[in-house]
Amino acid sequence: MVKTLLKSLWYKYRSRWQDSHSLLCIGLDPDLTQLPECVLNEKNPIWEFNRRIIDATGKYACAYKPNLAFYLRDGIRGLEALQLTVNYIPEYIPVILDCKVGDIGTTMEQYVSAFMELMDFDAITVNPLLGTDLLKPILEREDGFAFVLTLTSNPSANDFFIKENMAVKIAKWLNNFPPEKIGAVVGATLVTQLKEMRELMPGRIFLIPGIGAQGGDLDAVMHYTKDSDEFPNILINSSRGIIFQDRSPKFAQAAEIAAKNLQERIEIYT
Repeated sequence: MVKTLLKSLWYKYRSRWQDSHSLLCIGLDPDLTQLPECVLNEKNPIWEFNRRIIDATGKYACAYKPNLAFYLRDGIRGLEALQLTVNYIPEYIPVILDCKVGDIGTTMEQYVSAFMELMDFDAITVNPLLGTDLLKPILEREDGFAFVLTLTSNPSANDFFIKENMAVKIAKWLNNFPPEKIGAVVGATLVTQLKEMRELMPGRIFLIPGIGAQGGDLDAVMHYTKDSDEFPNILINSSRGIIFQDRSPKFAQAAEIAAKNLQERIEIYT
């Protein structure tokens, strides 16, 4: 069932921010090799792990972001866990599928239909290298939303995004598209580029990975990427730094404490 415009990520993000005063995006990256032993004998370990994490952290989350690769790793059972996960997250919390797809129009239509219509995600992440064609299926959906890789947080991002000035080119290109439909992935670890990214993309939601296990600077992120007091237009993602704080039967409680602590650190700046 196609969702209405008021249920698109753009509006859900704003509503959730106003209700929760949280900018925390929790990455649900359930690495099978890292799951607590207490869930491994469950019928679907990933689903059981995610369910407990969501129950523990939901009050602190502005959004959740499952990464597709960790679910594919467990085959059909993993895809079932992914669907159960997106169905379980409360409707008022946006859910972003981190899949980094980017293909020609007809193929992209299948990705968008599968992820946003069939599986009911609010947004996906996309690789922009094939150009405008790949965004067409997103733009045509009333509830469509995508985060475009613009400046990533991995160490080798320097190979292209910085040396070849791709981050600036992508940021300028994104100004051709409405911020209500298209956001940007902007990594927290490349501090010197953060201010430029916001200046080039005012009013656009930034999905910001790199805080936590990757060592991104929260102070720099909040100082340089916050759009306004009314709508900061940022989602600060932490995955391993929250969900894998503890591998004992108390893993969910540990995740709750980690989410609360990070959310409170973020709130200082808002």
